[in-house]
Amino acid sequence: MSASVAVALSGFVSSPTVHSALVVGGFVAAVTGVVGVFTVVRGQSFAGHALADLGAVGGAGAFLVGISQLWGFVGAGVLAALLMEAIGTHRLKGRDVATGVVFAFGLGLTALFLYWDTTIGGSSNAAVSVLFGSLFVIDPSVVPPVVLLSVIALLLVVAVYRWLLLSSIDRDLAVARGVPVRLAGLVFLVALALAVELSSLTIGAILSTALLIGPAATALLVTRRFGVAVLLSAGIGVIETWAGCFIAYESYYWAGKDGNWPVSFCVVALVLVVYVGARLASWSVARRTASRRPAERALRIPAEAGKVA
Repeated sequence: MSASVAVALSGFVSSPTVHSALVVGGFVAAVTGVVGVFTVVRGQSFAGHALADLGAVGGAGAFLVGISQLWGFVGAGVLAALLMEAIGTHRLKGRDVATGVVFAFGLGLTALFLYWDTTIGGSSNAAVSVLFGSLFVIDPSVVPPVVLLSVIALLLVVAVYRWLLLSSIDRDLAVARGVPVRLAGLVFLVALALAVELSSLTIGAILSTALLIGPAATALLVTRRFGVAVLLSAGIGVIETWAGCFIAYESYYWAGKDGNWPVSFCVVALVLVVYVGARLASWSVARRTASRRPAERALRIPAEAGKVA
């Protein structure tokens, strides 16, 4: 058994395609893990989903004009983040009618571009690439820009880390202490846009929110220490992404060429499994803790009664 695993790993790590997938997937997962914790704590999961939807417009448009998908995703995502800040992120949290109409229009525009990609551009895989992505078809020339943009996103978060932390916990207190809450929110939205659009490039616009929210939510179930949760979320995201790449790569051998599993599905499936496992473990620990408390109180009362006597 160990020999077969060693052979599988040897073939996996020796593939140039896998090298690009692991580097890109690792950096993107680390960024989304860090940004994702702030996203969950700040209640901006819907903002992340919205950025993915609007970024897909740029990804589909990039196919149409013949430029790299990366720049289409990132350009549209950053522009959408700036527009979100202009109209106020509280409206995004409320999911009001106007916001829903704008995002619906964005999805409609994506559908139009994807249709033109097929009929005018002659690209038959544009829809799959934009909506579902694949780490195994990423052009190696895209790796350096992805790494650079990942580092920029992390630096943006580090630059406003204390402001974000305080404003995420208590916005009124942050304002009272002179924290530039609006500026911190804008910088975070740009970092969120970069994280979501890089994730869209790797596992697709539809699935990108899973990598943003799943590891972060799992980490917050495991620990209540914010800094530890950020590091843990990044680590969970990287492991899930690399494990998903390995499962998808090996599925070619045990499922056949026509039945192998897409890497995007494998990554998202692992995100769900790990989160559900953490949720069940957290529930079990909470239940055991609650069952101990009555017994502890019963033991404490006689002891205190004896002292009084």
